[in-house]
Amino acid sequence: MSLELLLGGVAAILLIGVLAVRVSVRLGLPSLLLYLAIGMLLGEAVLGFQFSDARLTENLGLAALVLILVEGGLTTRWQAVRPSLGIGIGLSTIAVVVSIAVAGTGLHFLLDLEWRTALLWGAVLSSTDAAAVFSVLRGVGVSPRLAGALELESGMNDAPVVLAVLLLASTDPLTWVTPLLVVYELVAGAVIGLALGFGGAWALRRAALPSTGLYPLAALAVCVLGFAGGQFAHASGLLATYVCALVLGNSRLPHRGGVLSFAEGTGWLAQIGLFVLLGLYASPMRLLDAIIPALIAAGVLLVLARPLSVMAAALPFRMPWREQAFLSWSGLRGAVPIVLALIALVEGAPGASHLVDVVFVLVVILTLLQGTTLPWVARRLGVARQAEAKEVEVDAAPLDELGADLLQVRIPEGSRLRGVYLRELRLPIGATVSLVVRDEKAFTPNGETRLRENDQLLVVATAEARDRAEERLRAVDRGGALVRWRDADPDPRSRRGEPGPA
Repeated sequence: MSLELLLGGVAAILLIGVLAVRVSVRLGLPSLLLYLAIGMLLGEAVLGFQFSDARLTENLGLAALVLILVEGGLTTRWQAVRPSLGIGIGLSTIAVVVSIAVAGTGLHFLLDLEWRTALLWGAVLSSTDAAAVFSVLRGVGVSPRLAGALELESGMNDAPVVLAVLLLASTDPLTWVTPLLVVYELVAGAVIGLALGFGGAWALRRAALPSTGLYPLAALAVCVLGFAGGQFAHASGLLATYVCALVLGNSRLPHRGGVLSFAEGTGWLAQIGLFVLLGLYASPMRLLDAIIPALIAAGVLLVLARPLSVMAAALPFRMPWREQAFLSWSGLRGAVPIVLALIALVEGAPGASHLVDVVFVLVVILTLLQGTTLPWVARRLGVARQAEAKEVEVDAAPLDELGADLLQVRIPEGSRLRGVYLRELRLPIGATVSLVVRDEKAFTPNGETRLRENDQLLVVATAEARDRAEERLRAVDRGGALVRWRDADPDPRSRRGEPGPA
């Protein structure tokens, strides 16, 4: 294949992938399904491209997963997920063990699989997908506790699941040392990620790089170095990557807005490439034989494994049943289970080729079922809160020289921000609304500006005032202008309705 044809083909696939995001939003479908369809269209059944290298697909899949975890960690705000840390860790550890045991037991009896093979299938199917969660969940609009728990789970549970798949796919016997080895790899991976994250943030703040474009590259390199360092230390490289990115993303980095934008673009590139690659690898003729086992496995996951694993993880936290039900339905599968099945295939596990086909079909089924119904389920369970994750959406673009952040706020239909005068927001000292975009026209507001549905606000806030400004906006969205604010406003001018200093 000539260079111009290769580059042209890759560029065309990327453009189609970018357009697919808009199409998926209009159709209410997760974009990963369209990427898989693009790959299958390019594959042997339609355009005839032959691609069947399992090891190369596995390696490229892991590389893409690393970039997706980097994007997820860098764009996850610690302030938002900190209240969910306990349940997030529970979902990525206790829930994984319960899910493997329950799914493995169910598949052992229903599909007549040998015990070790059944547990391997359970391990492959137990991991939620970071790309699916980050792309679908952030558009649902649920409380920070639920959103944070699911984001932490999808970012951290890949590490223990990969270890479980490697252990179950090998022929080595499982002994009492095995759990200790798993604990070591997870703890060591987290420590490596923390060390590189704090060290990288310290170095980037003191580096005088000649171009602003070098900072995003350096941040990405530090996170990828976490994966390599973890693997060289026989620890969890995936966990090291996510923890490193989480630390960097919540540090005061130079040109942090550019870093986050670059990471988001890289994450999209990894998602598009990964799902197209997996679609290209899949064989439609083999997938027909996998439909019945995939339906059985999907039923076991939805009815037994996921609900029981969520109950086990949530038990110490007294979580309401409605939230547990939402977490059970939100266990989105995507590319990760397919990559895990490829790991089992490369390791030579019995029946792994059939497992790859079953997982591929199962991912499509569950994505169609869960991804398209998640907003409806959230509303029916009463856990949808429009302003928490979707409508009051905050994108940070730090104004480095001023030590400030630029926050973007969208007012959804039905929000109690509607009708509120700007002076009634009573934002903290250090935060002010600098611009309002209404009906595609922008204007500078004053204290008498009354907010309307679908308005977009640009709020300039210092680093110290950012969290309190977001807290106040969410409080007014839920309770209206007269809602009490647990932190008294220390600025008397704000209480009199006069704007405070920005």
